[in-house]
Amino acid sequence: MAAAGQVPDVTGEGRAAGGGYRLYAELACWWPLISPPGEYASDAAAISAVFGAAERDVTTVLDLGSGGGHVARHLRPRYQVTLVDLSAEMLAVSRSLNTGSEHVQGDMRTVRLARMFDAVLVHDAVDYITTEADLRQVVTTAFTHCSPGGVAVFVPDHTAETFRAGTGSGGDSDASGRQASFREQTSDPDPDDDWIEADYEFTLREPDGTVQVVRETHRLGAFRAQTWLALLTAAGFRAESRSTALAGAGPGSRRVLFVGHRLAGAAGESGL
Repeated sequence: MAAAGQVPDVTGEGRAAGGGYRLYAELACWWPLISPPGEYASDAAAISAVFGAAERDVTTVLDLGSGGGHVARHLRPRYQVTLVDLSAEMLAVSRSLNTGSEHVQGDMRTVRLARMFDAVLVHDAVDYITTEADLRQVVTTAFTHCSPGGVAVFVPDHTAETFRAGTGSGGDSDASGRQASFREQTSDPDPDDDWIEADYEFTLREPDGTVQVVRETHRLGAFRAQTWLALLTAAGFRAESRSTALAGAGPGSRRVLFVGHRLAGAAGESGL
């Protein structure tokens, strides 16, 4: 709802120049209010528990699709995290939160850093991978950067088996008076394919009362668990899935995360 005397700026599709989503481009500065960092503590704790089960001690972590760095913020006290994201604007948000950490602009499908890490994390940015061919590239990138004895953790919001259409909302404010909120509705137009749709409405209020409303539809991956496990195995990982309570799963529901163990001395699609 607009403030008194203010007319909201309402946009339609919400696509940025070049076909990307505005949320991760010119609206990136609102990300800490749309999805507050504190909400990622449980995810980071679950991820750290998986790291603890690796064959080798985990000290260095590659965070592929790191976004605004909200998961990394909770991991950094314990690990040295290198953050990679396609969006320069989201990396700028992360740099203000994760000062001193290495940030690299790159595509999780193709980036090559010419070094390995004890663990690789691909959090929910993997949702924007919507074809099996692209998912295979992401898994290969993770394997390529994962040291023998290390572990890779993939945390999609949805799988084909667990997806249920629904609604969600959230948001926060800051000391300057900025306020952001969102509403979300998810659906699956074709259950036989590997993606779903999420319709978002973002309401962004400036300290002076100016309101902007942005609506955009995001296409998100929802692959079958067997697809995940097959791709991890083909890349050279020992693959497993785990069901756990994570942020975004909804009341009483659980999310599935996928774990790839790169065994010491194991061969596969490596090569930097």
